[in-house]
Amino acid sequence: MRLSTVILPTQRWTEGGSRWRQAEELGFHTAYTYDHLSWRSLRDGPWFGTVPTLAAAAAVTRHIRLGTLVASPNFRHPVPFAKELMTLDDLSEGRITLGVGAGAHGFDATALGQPAWSPRERATRFEEFLTLLDRLLREPAVSYEGAFYRAEEAHGIPGCLQRPRLPFAVAATGPRGMELAARYGQAWVTLGHPGLSDDEARFHATVVEQVGRLEKACAGQGRAPQDIDRILLTGFTGGDPLQSVDAFVDFAGRYAELGFTEIVIHWPLEDSVFAADQQVFERIASDAMPQLTVSAPPA
Repeated sequence: MRLSTVILPTQRWTEGGSRWRQAEELGFHTAYTYDHLSWRSLRDGPWFGTVPTLAAAAAVTRHIRLGTLVASPNFRHPVPFAKELMTLDDLSEGRITLGVGAGAHGFDATALGQPAWSPRERATRFEEFLTLLDRLLREPAVSYEGAFYRAEEAHGIPGCLQRPRLPFAVAATGPRGMELAARYGQAWVTLGHPGLSDDEARFHATVVEQVGRLEKACAGQGRAPQDIDRILLTGFTGGDPLQSVDAFVDFAGRYAELGFTEIVIHWPLEDSVFAADQQVFERIASDAMPQLTVSAPPA
């Protein structure tokens, strides 16, 4: 199992840049950041752009992977976004992972002046967004005409350093999203069910159900379950896995048994829902993972 972190883009780089270097020093597998224009309870505070932040992070790190968790069609168009991703992949020398999902209602959904999409339209847009983005990152030139997105000889030269393209980690919970994860994803992402964050047993049961849907979707795509990594984003999970090293080891072990290959924890952020003890957080990074038994996804 791998341990990764999310560093929210809430600080000026003169202060926040050191976190990305420290994440590498602590041995995290990947350092992600959210791809939002603003986020929920943090909307009225500082919030910086995702792509420039990852470009800066690529310049001050050498080994740690970097990525979004997650990008969505809410304010992105596949053509310019593909060019930005290709550039990030080059700047990082092949260390970028694209976490991507359908998005949700919220500030991002209406920031460009459009009405919020219905769940059906959101799901349909996401399928088209992902289909086109996949082609743009694989092919040197793409023309495409869909219901929501178009491209006319959009060039992606020289392409990604990672071949055939940088990896997709697709966030999904329902059958339609799971099918997309199985079709396009090198990894699947879930945060479980945020509404059950105070009920650890029900939360775990929900994730078990989601794993079953993923395995069914993989079978439909002719993929073995172990062909796709499983990523659990914490911070919305049952219980408090960051209260101690032992609590985290116990928590992560339960999800390793479900075939999860990566756990993601938020870098502590004071006066927010992601507040946590910084020293415990760092001890989890250094001490918890060696205690976990690697568990392969079930066949």
